Amino acid sequence: MRAYATRRLLLIIPTLFIVTFVIFLLIRVMPGNVVDAMVARLYQQAGGSSTTTMEIQRARLEEDLGLNVSIPIAYGRWLGVTPQKEGNFSGVFQGNLGTSFWDKKPVIEKIKPRWPVTLELGLMSLILTYLVAIPIGVFSAVRQNTWGDYLGRSFAVGWLAIPNFWIATLVMIFPAIWWGWSPSIFVIPFTEDPIGNLGMFIVPAFIMGFTASGRSMRDTRTWMLEILRQDYIRTAWAKGLKERTVLIRHAFRNMLIPVVTEMGFQLPVLIGGAVIMENIFCLPGLGQLSLISLMQRDYPVVSGLLLIGSIAVVFGNLLADLGYGLVDPRIRYR
Repeated sequence: MRAYATRRLLLIIPTLFIVTFVIFLLIRVMPGNVVDAMVARLYQQAGGSSTTTMEIQRARLEEDLGLNVSIPIAYGRWLGVTPQKEGNFSGVFQGNLGTSFWDKKPVIEKIKPRWPVTLELGLMSLILTYLVAIPIGVFSAVRQNTWGDYLGRSFAVGWLAIPNFWIATLVMIFPAIWWGWSPSIFVIPFTEDPIGNLGMFIVPAFIMGFTASGRSMRDTRTWMLEILRQDYIRTAWAKGLKERTVLIRHAFRNMLIPVVTEMGFQLPVLIGGAVIMENIFCLPGLGQLSLISLMQRDYPVVSGLLLIGSIAVVFGNLLADLGYGLVDPRIRYR
């Protein structure tokens, strides 16, 4: 496993290099311009200025923000392989994601207080996803074409059909109207009040987890049905083993292999869902910061967030691949 993990880690280097180029290029070609927004704000603050003055301000802002250079040079500066205006090398390779265009704060400093919120929300929703999906999916497969199977499949289709942002909006509006209750919009640190902290995240995590469990539930049922039709399962039944022994010792562990694979792919889905949930429930996480930065065209912040998300997805898939050996000891890495 050590040799396999080393090769995978080395493969991550060119993968992330390609990811950084795609991220930087997409950010620079997306519609809108941060300079236009800044010039418009300066125009309002100045109470109206001449066109010449605005053009001078525009040129000055483009130079200050480093937007007056070509994309290859700007990309090199962002990575840290091309010197900045002062001649120093500062960029991603040096652990510097840049500074915000608007408040001039380092991107890392803006991310630090927010990533625990997104991490906790994502982990809770991931746990809820598989706490719901695996038992119901296995039960539907074992009791195929019974009322329990039909109920489980209907449950999965229902959660797949209902958008999570619509459910979150209803949760924010109707309980407040009917019962005067609404989820907390202030972050409660886990170290200060663990119960209050979990209560703050449980509603958005519940919505994200249940909507994601619909797909996982159907996949689990399909995988379990395929395994139950294998010859070694028929042999176990023919030997007279109890149902619990056949399902847990022979079928369930083999069914977990594709589940572990799916967990790696659930990471970007949860990250994308966090953008919606954090903005609806006013949670100050990376998702909320992403939307604010996109609206402001704050290129360094958006690029830094996309890079961190890409790194999380790459390492999440690596952990999923390494997790096969824990689920099935027969698997050998070469």
